[in-house]
Amino acid sequence: MYKKFLVLSVLFALCFWLSCRKDPYIPTSSNQVAFNVPNGWPQPYYLFAANNNALTYDGFQLGRRIFYDARLSADGVTACSSCHQQSAAFIQAAHSISHNGSGALGIRNAPGLFNMAWNTSYTWDGGVKNLELQPIIPMTTHFEMNETIADIISKISKDPLYPAMFQRAFGAGPVTDQHIFKALAQFLAVIISNNSRYDRYINGKTQFNLSESNGYTVFKDSCASCHGGPLFSDFAFRNIGLEPGKNIANYLDSGRMHITGDTADIYKFKTPSLRNVGLTGPYMHDGRFNTLLDVLDYFDTGIQSDTTWCTTLDPLLKRGIHLTKTQKNDVIAFLNTLSDSTIIYNPLFSSPKNYLPTAL
Repeated sequence: MYKKFLVLSVLFALCFWLSCRKDPYIPTSSNQVAFNVPNGWPQPYYLFAANNNALTYDGFQLGRRIFYDARLSADGVTACSSCHQQSAAFIQAAHSISHNGSGALGIRNAPGLFNMAWNTSYTWDGGVKNLELQPIIPMTTHFEMNETIADIISKISKDPLYPAMFQRAFGAGPVTDQHIFKALAQFLAVIISNNSRYDRYINGKTQFNLSESNGYTVFKDSCASCHGGPLFSDFAFRNIGLEPGKNIANYLDSGRMHITGDTADIYKFKTPSLRNVGLTGPYMHDGRFNTLLDVLDYFDTGIQSDTTWCTTLDPLLKRGIHLTKTQKNDVIAFLNTLSDSTIIYNPLFSSPKNYLPTAL
């Protein structure tokens, strides 16, 4: 009888303790929103202070709401989050190229949105240099949100919630495009991916199995020249020998040359980060490869250095990257350790069902 009473007492105490805990799914203060540079990482390229954009809870929540708001598009169903889905590390899952709710097809694969503050440029061709300017492209491009900035401001200004949110985030005054972009920059910059199994391995908190360990060794020998460092990219622009127009008929994407006009940049694209690469397929700027094995096979036997589109082929790839079947499997095992489930499930980055503003 005593033992039964003791068990019931413990269960009651446990239930009481759980009921009194704060709900982690509803952030309630500015302490829940922070930007911290992970140990061993370089300083970010985008700096809040340098851009006169102080990170605040209300600014972050405003950017979060804008990111998920499909009403701001011309078709009323396409939001930033349509092409950048949290469940897939903020890419458009299973789609080789982006498209909007009206069925208009884009020309490139949607990149993942994490560790954005460390990017030295944005888009596959590096056409944007500041995180605050990046949203202009998807908001106004016809095959994405297809809206004008003036109409977006009009929609926001007439909304029952937005004006008060802008006031809390940036003070009294009309809604401006500058504040829209600063709020989005706050939301995007805080999405930091640094809690993968790889990170725990580096910090001595876990071990790799034999395949992962061997894959890491091969990766450092064969891939780290372009995908090195904690960000797994040098963010440089390279021609890796991809045949233009192969995945998108009749569209010969000139890549970096589209921005610079320099023929030396033709068919060069930004080196993507390999963090979360196991979650962000299809791969390459046009999503032509469905699996990581497809990518490794391409670097092994697919590069044709004597073709016209390879006149600017990166010197590191002149001889390809030749791996055995076992090495490829090991590299893939290692690459999967770069997946970070915390950004996928973190409610701070999810569609805002509950907004709890701070006091005016």
